[in-house]
Amino acid sequence: GYDQFVEIGRVALVKFGPEAGKLCVIIDVLDHNRVLFDGPAHIIGVHRLHIIFKRLALTAIIIAVLGEARVKILTKAFEEGKVLEKWNASSWAKKLAQKEKRSNFSDFDRFKSMLVNKKISSLVNKDLANLKKENKKSA
Repeated sequence: GYDQFVEIGRVALVKFGPEAGKLCVIIDVLDHNRVLFDGPAHIIGVHRLHIIFKRLALTAIIIAVLGEARVKILTKAFEEGKVLEKWNASSWAKKLAQKEKRSNFSDFDRFKSMLVNKKISSLVNKDLANLKKENKKSA
């Protein structure tokens, strides 16, 4: 079943808009379409504001805060929950980092990457061919 619900304390990633790519914590549900969220600003760079659900991607990380928590309390819960460490260890964050790294590649970097991928593919195909030959001989 689905287990990532919009709730107070849920950490989310902003998908698009001025805060795109940043983590935030939901601190209040305003109505059926909007939430109030906060960064904390000095850690992540996101200030308290409201946003529609469509612009958020919910993560599996939840921290223990009460509704409309003050910045000091939110910061303490954020650090105690080790949110950034959990986020950086997730495969989602690693994929985003890899995407960011590749977007900064020059033409020559893309060329080198293509050569490495061709070499790996060639080695895998050779090993696969050898295994098929051995399998035919033993059968």
